Amino acid sequence: MASILVPVAYLIIVFGGLFVFSYFYRKHNSTRVYEPYFPSHPERNAYITLLQQTDPPASDSLLKSALVRRAMADVQRVLRIREDKPALQNLLQKGSIGDELWNSLLAAEKELEVEIMEVISEANSFVDGWGQVIFPTANEMIANEKMRAVFERTAELKAELGKCPLRSSSFVEYP
Repeated sequence: MASILVPVAYLIIVFGGLFVFSYFYRKHNSTRVYEPYFPSHPERNAYITLLQQTDPPASDSLLKSALVRRAMADVQRVLRIREDKPALQNLLQKGSIGDELWNSLLAAEKELEVEIMEVISEANSFVDGWGQVIFPTANEMIANEKMRAVFERTAELKAELGKCPLRSSSFVEYP
């Protein structure tokens, strides 16, 4: 009788201890506040400030442009999360990063989902159906800004290349 009782008591003590530890550990981590993954959201703050402005009230075109800027910032954040999440997941599995960074990313992802839904509802409050097209429009605007920056940088690089001493008159131009 004693031979069966000792292993059963041992298993109950071990699993009971693990259960108590995991309960308190999860309770401690659920109340913890993590450092935000993204810095503050100035585009959202600017939009809310314009929305709350009463003397004189902001025009609809100004509010719409601020909302599109807010959507552009959200698109950039979504792209960053899509880019960072697989790498951070891999690093977390290897043990290179702590749970704090991973939990911060997950919290930012949830916050971004709420932000996107809020932007969609705000866009639909201006024009019905605009919520479905505001994010593709914001994505196109981001791509346009990137192309414009590359184009402007190309002009600067051409000017630098023109001043470059490597370019000499040793090449013969044929008519």
